[in-house]
Amino acid sequence: MLWNNNATDKSTTSTDKGHITERYAEQYLTEQGLTLVDRNFHSRQGEIDIIMLDGNTYVFVEVKYRKNISFGGAIAAIPASKQHKIRHSITFYLHKAGLNEYNTACRIDVVALEGDITQPQVTWLKNAF
Repeated sequence: MLWNNNATDKSTTSTDKGHITERYAEQYLTEQGLTLVDRNFHSRQGEIDIIMLDGNTYVFVEVKYRKNISFGGAIAAIPASKQHKIRHSITFYLHKAGLNEYNTACRIDVVALEGDITQPQVTWLKNAF
């Protein structure tokens, strides 16, 4: 995947890194056959990084990036409180989209990116929580 050389610039903010890694994850999932529905969906409870379709299943994706695994890596950076906020945001999204949360096939995936931001190691956890 090609990235702007500024991705490794020391002046890159954490927001910039978030956008870079979310686009990387989006492209990765698209290459795996998923279709983009929405990105950066905000609710009062929080944000859903990426919303995709895998066939007829809505996939709500949390993207986490860590340069190194010194403090547990990207997957360890999603505490129960964050999971709770994501679940509430999903419920809000489904209601806003006119979808029945009990009859709509959906899952929560995590795309964990670690290492060099221009070529990170990708771990895709389906049904993560």
